[in-house]
Amino acid sequence: MGEVVQMHFTTVDYVIFVLLLVASAGIGLFYAFSGGRQRTTQEFLMADRSMSCLPVSLSLLATFQSAVAILGAPSEVYTFGTQYWFLGCSYFLGLLIPAHVFIPVFYRLRLSSAYEYLELRFNKTVRICGTVTFIFQMIIYMGVVLYAPALALNAVTGFDLWGAVLAMGLVCTLYTALGGLKAVIWTDVFQTVVMFAGQLAVIVVGASQAGGMAEVWRKAINGSRIAGLDLNPNPLERHTFWTLGVGGVFLMLALYGVNQAQVQRYLSSRTEKEAIMSCYVVFPCQQIVLSLGCLMGLVMFARYGEDSPLDKGYVKTNDQMVLYFVMDVFKDLPGLAGLFVACLFSGALSTISSAFNSLATVTMEDLIKPHFPNMTESKATMLSKGLALAYGLVCLAMAYIASLMGSVLQAAFSIFGMVGGPLLGLFCLGMFFPWANPIGAVVGLAAGLAMAFWIGIGSFVMRMSNTATVPPLNTTALPLFDNMTTTVMTTLLSTTTAKPRPTGVEALYSLSYMWYSAHNSTTVVVVGLIVSLLTGPMKEKELTPGTVFPVLGTLLFFLPERYREKLCCVTPLAQKPKEISTQPYQMAKKDSNGAAYCKEDTVTEDKETESDRAQTEDEDLETSIVLPSCKLTNHTVQETAL
Repeated sequence: MGEVVQMHFTTVDYVIFVLLLVASAGIGLFYAFSGGRQRTTQEFLMADRSMSCLPVSLSLLATFQSAVAILGAPSEVYTFGTQYWFLGCSYFLGLLIPAHVFIPVFYRLRLSSAYEYLELRFNKTVRICGTVTFIFQMIIYMGVVLYAPALALNAVTGFDLWGAVLAMGLVCTLYTALGGLKAVIWTDVFQTVVMFAGQLAVIVVGASQAGGMAEVWRKAINGSRIAGLDLNPNPLERHTFWTLGVGGVFLMLALYGVNQAQVQRYLSSRTEKEAIMSCYVVFPCQQIVLSLGCLMGLVMFARYGEDSPLDKGYVKTNDQMVLYFVMDVFKDLPGLAGLFVACLFSGALSTISSAFNSLATVTMEDLIKPHFPNMTESKATMLSKGLALAYGLVCLAMAYIASLMGSVLQAAFSIFGMVGGPLLGLFCLGMFFPWANPIGAVVGLAAGLAMAFWIGIGSFVMRMSNTATVPPLNTTALPLFDNMTTTVMTTLLSTTTAKPRPTGVEALYSLSYMWYSAHNSTTVVVVGLIVSLLTGPMKEKELTPGTVFPVLGTLLFFLPERYREKLCCVTPLAQKPKEISTQPYQMAKKDSNGAAYCKEDTVTEDKETESDRAQTEDEDLETSIVLPSCKLTNHTVQETAL
């Protein structure tokens, strides 16, 4: 039945699509043969720490906004209404906390990999556990994010499936391996503009064909698609204000706070102030993207009403519905369908290229450099480029595996999403709880992952057995925070019919997927703290300088001093000027927005490090006890910078 209504690209559509790929590859080639020509790992992996605020923020947005989300958000709103828009409420805290907690800590430690932090705070074992977990989640996700839009495109337009997969995968691998992080960031900027243009074109043309925005709104209200504020606190409800607005904060933190793909962009900024500003600039952009997705869903509803192409059998799954709608709207306007497909593939390219670059970085910094400390700079750079290339080929292999998965495709999303929460918990454990020790960190991470897989796989199995009526492959409504935090997608269509309230372990399996990140990160923190207290909590003097954010002493002011002393939080670190370990937080205390620390945008890394050192020279003799570990930190960091 789908064959009857299959639509086809015109020559103009193909030209626009090819131009997107050529332009993306061109940006990569430009950075491969200009400037420093990517001859150092510092330039290839960290863009020479020279990026300004605007390209970094647009790159953050593009990484976050994959093709899966462009297809998913409108079909979510078309099917269930605008309740999903309340996810925007979580963006505020989800970006404010990374800006003023995670970025200052990571930036001042001069890291290249977010997982270096875990070694400085705990030990090498914790760092390797974090790195391996991240590599696992990204490799699984890359194949799916490459294959999903190609599959939808093939089903609706007959566009050659593997032609699309190979074109995307190879172009992406080319510009990432040649142009490094600079090329990835600038192609992200270009691709973000294409994404906005594609979505706007669909909304404007679709709304005018439906009789204008007023008519779209009227039909949406009549069809009960405009949702009010649902304050139901039940965590088993799929989408309410609390699940989206509060559960969403943890999803945002897992993505914008501790994920290597995003952390790497902060660290490529010229100054800490610009890194923080990029978080602020991303906030309104995300709201626009979310609103565009919701508007497209409403325009779809105005066109089709309750009589969806899915029900008629024109398409097989919800994620194909958006593309069907686009081809339907633009059937008499050659070129615009090509623009939307370019927008769709821009989302996929930006996500995948960020994944390649971040995977090359963590593999180099966390798994290879520690074992080969004397490796020459040219050899290290060549190896980094080789790693980006290798991950590109792995991505194509994963796309092939994704094509064989069938209904297990959603399980791949689930496995990916279930890893984000435990990693967030691991970083929070280190950053906010000074007494957490390495054993607690490893056991906590293991417990968080075990809990995540138990609930994720349990709910998947339960749903598969309970909902034989649900189509086997409904990768629908893939949420807008897509690529770092999505989780069990099988919940999406199976909760529309009223069912008796589940109890016991079934209630756990029925938990809204929006709470997964919060639940799993809390598990890591709680288990990690208990194990740390049982196995001997860390003492303040054992901590590496600058790795703990001084918030706990203030929060636990009501405890007797001897208990607070045992928990290493008699006073916030910032109030002990005689200890070098407090140095970064004296600045943080005076200057939470980073302004004093970054008065001149042009100050180089080395000068900032020297000024930090100069400030510490006048300290009391007592500081010499801490100096060795501080020097070790600086040495490790500078080695990566040179």
